[in-house]
Amino acid sequence: MLPVSLDHTITISISVRDRYKAAKWYSETLGFAELYHADDIGWSEMQTKTEGVTLGLGEQTEPAPGNTVPVFGVSDLDSARKAMEAANVRFDGDTIHHDGMVKLATFYDPDGNALMLAQDLTKG
Repeated sequence: MLPVSLDHTITISISVRDRYKAAKWYSETLGFAELYHADDIGWSEMQTKTEGVTLGLGEQTEPAPGNTVPVFGVSDLDSARKAMEAANVRFDGDTIHHDGMVKLATFYDPDGNALMLAQDLTKG
């Protein structure tokens, strides 16, 4: 078992053409609440009806249909990534760091499905 410390949160990330239009649709159709829009990085987040589960809307010019990436919250992304890489888990490039907001790292399961780790930098 890998020593990865998940933090009881998951964000389901999907690609959309217009984050504001998509947020309105998810709000009106499913009752999700808008949490925030981060225009500088093309990202919006919605609170689902499930505690600890958010929906992330990543703006893309041409989103791929069915492009959904589960994003698992971790308390220490660097340690989690190091442990997973030692177990031969394949990562896609370097860890992305948005100062004061989040650290992100994309990795793949054995079938090539993309998943992501995220460390929330807004808390302490």
